[in-house]
Amino acid sequence: MTLDTPIPNWQLPPGVDRGLWDYLHSNEMVGGYDAHMALSPLAAADISYCETHFAKPGSLVDLGCGTGRLTQHFARRGFKCLGVDLSEEMLTAARANPVLNAEYLQANLVDLAPLPNDTFDYAACLFSTLGMIRGADNRMAALQSVHRVLKPGGYLVLHVHNRRFYPIAIRTIRTGDIAMSQAYGGAKLSLYHFTRHEAISLLKRSGFDVQNVSPIGVRSTSGLSHKWLFPTLRAYGYLIAARKR
Repeated sequence: MTLDTPIPNWQLPPGVDRGLWDYLHSNEMVGGYDAHMALSPLAAADISYCETHFAKPGSLVDLGCGTGRLTQHFARRGFKCLGVDLSEEMLTAARANPVLNAEYLQANLVDLAPLPNDTFDYAACLFSTLGMIRGADNRMAALQSVHRVLKPGGYLVLHVHNRRFYPIAIRTIRTGDIAMSQAYGGAKLSLYHFTRHEAISLLKRSGFDVQNVSPIGVRSTSGLSHKWLFPTLRAYGYLIAARKR
């Protein structure tokens, strides 16, 4: 792993630990990111769910945009899109594929100070990006920042990993955190996993009304099959649509 911008731990941005910083600045990870996303049913489920809830073209902010898969997808459909990511390496890859109506900004999701209030019709925070942020206060700050930049009545689509998913539940029972290095190019990355109730409560406390919660499976490109059969244990994660009051 090659880090382009090593900094001491005490200078890490709010909500970022060493594992996340290394992940964000790994050229190896960025180089294989698009191929990984192309094979992921969860990535396909994200886009399908957003298409359902972003009813007509408008302004969209993609939070944790990576190399721009969602930003570019909706820009091609007439949305005016802004992709936001802390990783300059990710944004460099995104800008290498220019698309009309797609722009990019380097910023920390914990503090979206460069963005004005009441700007966007839609926001997306996908593929457990919220779970990458370290600390409950920082995750709340990120959602409050999203709430601020959305227009009244604007929609947020959020994707979180499920803390009660039965193969990993015993590993998340105490803190909600689980190491995910096997999925992210070897970086010592930990993801916070949410219970369904916890994710909904966090959105409500941030000023959102939850409109829809869809449990998703590991291999499904849409919702969880047989939703009546132990959904809390079988759901790998949740896609949630929420509206700014």
